[in-house]
Amino acid sequence: MQRKIKNKTIPGSALSVLLLGFVSQVGQVLILREFLMAFQGNELTIGIILAAWMVWVAAGSFIGGFVSDRFPNPEVLFKFSAAGIVVFLPATILVIRTLRGFFDIIPGAYLSLYDILLSCFIVAAPVCILLGVQFVVLAKIRRKKKGVNDTSGAGFTYMGEAAGNMIGGVLFTFLMVHYLTPLQSAFLAGTLMAGAAFIMSRRMLLLLPLFAVGFFLLRSVDEWGYALQWNNFAPNHRLVEVRNSKHGTVSVAELHGQYSFFQSGHLVFSTAGPDKILSDLEEQDAFLFTHLSMMQHQNPVRVLLVGGGLRGILSQLALYPVERIDYLELDRVLTDAALPYVSRSTFDTLQREDVNLIHADGRLFIKTLRNSYDMVIVDFPDPATAVLNRFYTEEFFSEISRVLNPGGVLVTGVVSTPDLRGRAIANRNTAIYHTLKSVFPQVLAAGERFMFFIASDEKGEITVDASELSERFSSRGIRTKGFSGAYFYSFLQDSQIRRVNWVLRNHGRSPDAHIEGPRPGPVMPPTLEKQIEEEKRLPSVSERFFINSDFRPIGYYYTLMFWEQLTRAGKTQTFKLLQEVNFNRFLPFTLLPFLILILMRIYPKREDSEAPVRFSVLFAVFTTGFSTMMLQIALIFSFQSIYGFVYETVGLIIALFMFGLSFGTYISNRYIKDKSNLSTLASLQLLIAILAGLLAFLLPEAGGMRYPGAVFILFALFTFTAGLVNGMDFPLAAECLLITGTSAEKSAGYVYGIELMGACIGALAASVFIAPVMGIATCCFLAMFAGVAAFLLILIVRVIWQKKNLKDAIL
Repeated sequence: MQRKIKNKTIPGSALSVLLLGFVSQVGQVLILREFLMAFQGNELTIGIILAAWMVWVAAGSFIGGFVSDRFPNPEVLFKFSAAGIVVFLPATILVIRTLRGFFDIIPGAYLSLYDILLSCFIVAAPVCILLGVQFVVLAKIRRKKKGVNDTSGAGFTYMGEAAGNMIGGVLFTFLMVHYLTPLQSAFLAGTLMAGAAFIMSRRMLLLLPLFAVGFFLLRSVDEWGYALQWNNFAPNHRLVEVRNSKHGTVSVAELHGQYSFFQSGHLVFSTAGPDKILSDLEEQDAFLFTHLSMMQHQNPVRVLLVGGGLRGILSQLALYPVERIDYLELDRVLTDAALPYVSRSTFDTLQREDVNLIHADGRLFIKTLRNSYDMVIVDFPDPATAVLNRFYTEEFFSEISRVLNPGGVLVTGVVSTPDLRGRAIANRNTAIYHTLKSVFPQVLAAGERFMFFIASDEKGEITVDASELSERFSSRGIRTKGFSGAYFYSFLQDSQIRRVNWVLRNHGRSPDAHIEGPRPGPVMPPTLEKQIEEEKRLPSVSERFFINSDFRPIGYYYTLMFWEQLTRAGKTQTFKLLQEVNFNRFLPFTLLPFLILILMRIYPKREDSEAPVRFSVLFAVFTTGFSTMMLQIALIFSFQSIYGFVYETVGLIIALFMFGLSFGTYISNRYIKDKSNLSTLASLQLLIAILAGLLAFLLPEAGGMRYPGAVFILFALFTFTAGLVNGMDFPLAAECLLITGTSAEKSAGYVYGIELMGACIGALAASVFIAPVMGIATCCFLAMFAGVAAFLLILIVRVIWQKKNLKDAIL
C-alpha cells in the first residue's frame, strides 16, 4: 500500500511540473529586475539577460538528457536540483547586487556591453542549468509513469511548465512584488519546489520551522544587500532610504547636504535640501532652464511642466503671472520620497491652487489631453533608457505640437559637450534637432555643457540672443535670488551658438554621417538667420540614423555610446563597433541551411538516411525560437514606448506569452492526431512568418492609438498569439524528430535546447542592435524571413523524403 501511494505522489505529478514553471518564471523576473537595477535601467540588457537565461537552460536540458539516460533513478536527480534552487536563487540575487564591485569602473558609470554580457552569462548559469535539468528529468518521470516510449511526457512537461510560468507571472505581478522582498520571493519559490520534490520525506516536515524563520530573516538580509549594492555604486554617498515602486527601485542618497534621487540606479535629479538658504549648482541650472524657457513666449497663460519640478523649476515658474501650471511626475513613490528633502520654496509652491501636480505617464497623459498650453517644458534625464527616450522622439514631439496653442513653445534639453565634440554626442544631439525639425518649423539650440532645444510653429518669437532675452527678463519684473538677466550674457555667447547650430543643421545629411561624424565647420559660421536660409538648400536628412522615433530609438543607442566613450575611454567600445558593422554582408549566410541540405543530398550517409529530415526539423525548431523571441523583444520595446513601465509589467508580459505557449501545446497534443507529419510542421512555420509580417505593420499603428486600454488589449493579444504558435511547435517538432530514430528523451532535450538557442540569438540580436538602430519593424521582418526559410526547407526535404520512400518501396 505504501509503495502504491508513493507512486501516486512522485515528483512527476502535475503539481511538480506547474511548480517548475512557477519557479522558472518568478526566478527569471526577479533576476531580470535585479540586473536592470545593476545596469541602471538599460532595457537593451533585457535581451542579453533573456539570452543568458535561455543558453543555460538549454545547456541544462542537454545535460539533463545526457544524465537521465545514464541515471536509473530520475527522482533523486529532481530532488538534488530542487534543493540547489533553494540555495542558488537567493544567492544569485545577492551576487547581482555586488556586481559593480568586480569591475574597475568609476562610481555611477555605466557598465560596458562586454561587462554586461559577462555578468549575465556567468551569474545566471547555476539556476538556469538546474531548471533545464529539471525539465528533462520531469519529462522522463512522466513518461515512466505512463509506461510509454514517445514524447508525450515532454509535451506534458512543456505545457505544464508554460502554465506554471503564467501563474508565476500573474502572482508575482499582482501579489509577490507588493508584499514580499526579492529575497523572500526567491526563497518562497525555491522552497515550494523543494517541497514538491521531497513531498514524502518526514525530514522535510521537520525543516519547516527553520524555513519559516529564515523567510522572515530575509527581509533584513535584503536591506543589507541594498546597502552593499549602493556602496559599490556610489561609495561616497550615504544611502538614506530605499523604496520599491512599480517603475523601479527608488533610492535617496546624501552627500555634503545635497540629496540625490535615483530610480533603478539612474540619477533623476538632485536638490540642495530644505535647510539651504542659497541655491546650489543644481538649482541654478534649474533657474536658467526656467527663465530661458519663459522668455521664449510673450505672455504664457497655461504652462505644462513634464518632470524637473522638484529640483527647482516649479518654484521659479510660480514667479510668473500664469493662470495655471500643470506639473507632471511619473512616479508618486519618487515624489513622496523627495518631498522631505526639497527646498522650502518648492514645497510651498506645491501647495498653491494654481499648481496642479499630476502623477501620470507623460506620454499617455499628453496623448489623451484635451487642454492646450502656451508653454511646454520637458525636463527629463538624457535618453539613456527606452523609457526616457520616449520623451525625445518624433511621436512625442508631434503629440506636444497638438496640445500647443498657435505660437506655443516647447523647450527641452540634454547633456552636451563644447562645440559638440565627440561623434556619439554629436550624433545624438543632431538626431534630436532633426527630430524636432521634422515636427516644428522653427528650432534653435544653445548651450555648451547642456544643450537647450527651443521649438515653435511661428517665426520670430523664439530667440537665443542674450541682449533680447535680458531685456525681456527685465521688462517682466521678475525678482529672484538665484538669477538675473546678466546670466544670459555669460551663458549665450554668439560665436558658440553659431558653431553648435551650424553643426546641428549640417550634420546627418549623408549616408555615412553617423560613422564619419560632423565635418569641420567654418572658423566663424554665418549668423543664425543666414543658417536658417541656407538649411533649406541642404540635402535631406538621413532619417534612419538621425530621426529618433518610438520604433527606431536611435537616440537611446547614441546616448549609451556616449557614456561608454566617456567612462570606458581606451577600452573596447562595443556600441561604436556595432554601429560600424555592415549587416548586408551577412545576408549570403541566410542561404547556409539550403547549402547544407544540398551537400547532404550530394554526399548522403548510408547509415543515417534520416539526416536531412532531422536537420530540417531542428532548423525549424531553431527559427521558431529565433522568430518568436524577435517578436517578443519587438513587443516589449513597443510596449515600453507606449506605456513606459515594463519594469512592473515584465512578469505579466511574459505570463501572457507563456499562457499562449501552454494553450498552443495543449492544442497540438489534443487536436493534432498525426504530429509527425512534416507538412503540418511546415504550415506552422508559414503561420509564424505571416504573424511576424502582420506585426511589422500593426505595431506602429498601435502606437498611434489614443486609448491606453485598447492598446493594452491589442498588445496582450499579440503576445498571446506569439506564444500560441511557439507552443504548437514543440510537440510537432519532437514527434517529427522521434521518427528519425532519436530517443524520446533526446528528442525532447534537443527540441527544447535548440529552440532556446534560437531564442537566445534572437534576443541578443534584437535588443542590442536591430531594434534600437534598424527599428522594431526590422525585428518583425527578420522573424518573417526566418519562418519562410524554415517553411521552404521542410517542403524541399519532404519532397526528397517522399521520393526516397517511394523508391525504397519499389525496390
